[in-house]
Amino acid sequence: MLRLFKAFRLLAAGALVLFSVPVHAAGDLLVAPTRLVLDGSRGTEVVLNNIGAEPATYRISLEIKRMTAAGGLEEIAEADASEAEKAALDMIAFSPRRVTLPPNQPQVVRVGVRVPEGAPPGEYRAHMLFRAVPDPAPATADARPASAGVSIALTPIYGITIPVIVRVGDLGAEAAIGAAWVSEDDEGPAFHFDLKRTGNRSVYGDIEVIRPGVAEPLLVARGIAVYPEVAERQVSLRVPGEVAAKLKGPVRIRYSEDRELGGGTIDEAERVVK
Repeated sequence: MLRLFKAFRLLAAGALVLFSVPVHAAGDLLVAPTRLVLDGSRGTEVVLNNIGAEPATYRISLEIKRMTAAGGLEEIAEADASEAEKAALDMIAFSPRRVTLPPNQPQVVRVGVRVPEGAPPGEYRAHMLFRAVPDPAPATADARPASAGVSIALTPIYGITIPVIVRVGDLGAEAAIGAAWVSEDDEGPAFHFDLKRTGNRSVYGDIEVIRPGVAEPLLVARGIAVYPEVAERQVSLRVPGEVAAKLKGPVRIRYSEDRELGGGTIDEAERVVK
């Protein structure tokens, strides 16, 4: 925990920091780690840090999200949730539920799990949402003439979600890399590949794309997941034009475990990218 606090302070001071723990950022909020996996025996902690110049308030809650075949996450209303999704909401406990963060002062959110006796084996997942609470706007007199019409001020509300996964029982999963290709649209070029999953839990890891005979990877992407609700997803990664050109042709794609778990290979495949 002390290491995380020091890393947060370095980042706020403008130093270049290589985090051993992944960090999400939105607006002026940093969150670490970006993924929690609990086995039901003990809890863990999430560290928040406000890197802005003013105090900020955040509300913390749980929500249900499902992965799509395109790799996105769709929010699901609790009324439409499955029994396992509703069970995840009941299993996961956290405190506090609302925090006000002074600038550059880390705050710990404690996360626990309560697995009910007799819960079926499986992976239970909810997503923890950290949403900014905007300051109330001060009342001001409007000096415009009535004929000026209606004025609407929009205030952006920032939020970050991280998955909280509870694993019950002896679970396993495997993944396999499918077809790979490069495309381009109005937003620029992208590298795509299919990723298949089998088993009764999610898979999570890092991607490296390597051209034979070239020492450095052409592309590295961290934190690629396939959740249990999908057997296959498409991974799409935006790349600069010069990288897209190099990705075409024979490449080796390696999907490996998160470095914190040892970085072992999950799957590796040779592909000819078009």
